[in-house]
Order: sequence, then C-alpha cells, then structure tokens
Amino acid sequence: MRHIARLSSLAVIIALLFAAMASVQSAHADMNTDTVLLQQLARVRQATARYHDVSQAEAAGYVDIGLFVSGQGWHYLNSSLIDDTFDLENPEILVYAPTPNGGRRLVAVEYAVPDSFPVPEGFFGDSDVWNDNLDFHLWTLHAWVWQGNPNGMFADSNPDVP
Repeated sequence: MRHIARLSSLAVIIALLFAAMASVQSAHADMNTDTVLLQQLARVRQATARYHDVSQAEAAGYVDIGLFVSGQGWHYLNSSLIDDTFDLENPEILVYAPTPNGGRRLVAVEYAVPDSFPVPEGFFGDSDVWNDNLDFHLWTLHAWVWQGNPNGMFADSNPDVP
C-alpha cells in the first residue's frame, strides 16, 4: 500500500514539474515575442523619424490625400509603396494629428496592402490585426509608434487623437 502511495505522490510531483516547465517555456516564448516586436517597432520609429517634418514626408513621396478620420488624423499616402508586401520600414501611409496651432504631428504609421491579396503576415507575433477596408479595398494596419494609444499599439483608432 505504501508503495502505491509513493508512486502516486511521485506521479503528482512529475506532473507538477511538467506543468511548471511548460509555464516557464510559455513565459520565455512570450518574452521572445515581446523582444522581437519591440525591436521591430524601434525599426519603424527609426525609419519614420524624419517624417515628423511634413515637408520631409512630402519630399519622400507622401501626399496629403485630404482624408481626416476622427480618432486617427490626416492621412498621407505614398502610392508607389502599395503592393502585395508588408515592408516594416516603409509604411504606405503616415498619420498626422492636428495640433492646436493648426500644424500636424506624426502619431502613427499605417500599412496598406490590396485586399485582393491574402492578409499580410505583419509584425512578429499575433498582436497586430489587419482590417479589411472595404471603401479602399485594402488590408490596413495602424501602428501607433509616435503616440501612445490606450486601445493598443495596433488598434484602428486612438481616443487620444482628435
């Protein structure tokens, strides 16, 4: 009887060890995902930092398309970048919030891929969610790399942007 009790105790201990190891591996995988995602977002910031100056964006081919969306801002499109690929460092759209003095402040980038193609892979992990913009027939993804967003980095709109 003692032998069975010891085997049962040993089985419970082994099960707990496996559960603990799985939890540690899952946490480690989450940390790796977070690290890669943060590195990607840093690359986006580095690649788009010069576009805080709207004239630099215009010189690079971004055009004010006259589209203001509440909770997003003014959209500047570089149509030469629209294709079937997600290019981390070359977002198709720059998003600017209006400033009190009538200027514009870079708050986000937006990726756009024609919706005739499959949903792009996008950023590492599964935190980005592409939207099928039926008006423009594009898969779109905002990344709020220059303005914090309480709704999340990849939310479609930002309540902190007029």
